[in-house]
Amino acid sequence: MQESLLEIKDLSFGYTKDILLFERLSLSLKRGEIKAIVGASGAGKSTLFELIVGNLKPLSGTIRSSKYSEVFQDPYSSFHPSYTLLNQIKDVAKIDELAFYLEKLNMEEELLYKLSHELSGGQLQRASILRAMLMKPSLLLLDEPTSALDNVIQLEVMRMLVENLGEMGMLLITHDMELAKWCADEIITL
Repeated sequence: MQESLLEIKDLSFGYTKDILLFERLSLSLKRGEIKAIVGASGAGKSTLFELIVGNLKPLSGTIRSSKYSEVFQDPYSSFHPSYTLLNQIKDVAKIDELAFYLEKLNMEEELLYKLSHELSGGQLQRASILRAMLMKPSLLLLDEPTSALDNVIQLEVMRMLVENLGEMGMLLITHDMELAKWCADEIITL
């Protein structure tokens, strides 16, 4: 039986003990799987990621995850404003497959020599995905990873992620039910 890359068991969490966002939530994610978390704003989708990465502590339950990388919803908060994107990518990942992913993400290498405020939101979002893929995670956490991209680029990026799933598993937060239906093995509604 294949080992889970992410195992959440009986997770309960709320910002107050009286109002819970999750009560006894359980899910398991294995290699080669994509699971989508969908729900209205305020339903707890991004909070779930904060729990997975350890920025928040559950009231009860357990979370176990393999090596992960994240793509945040707000790409401007993902990069330090005083360092080039390439320097920030080199700090956390090997760049031996840089050319491969630049091509797949339809990005020019010159963009990586710029500071974050010199790029558009869509360019930064693709740079976040580039960095996450170069980190070679077992688990990829994607919080609205294509929200700043136009429809054509969004489809290309999602195809690249699905095609390169390989030894990874992906947990995708999205408001886009059609996107979730297109790529996810399972959709979890919050």
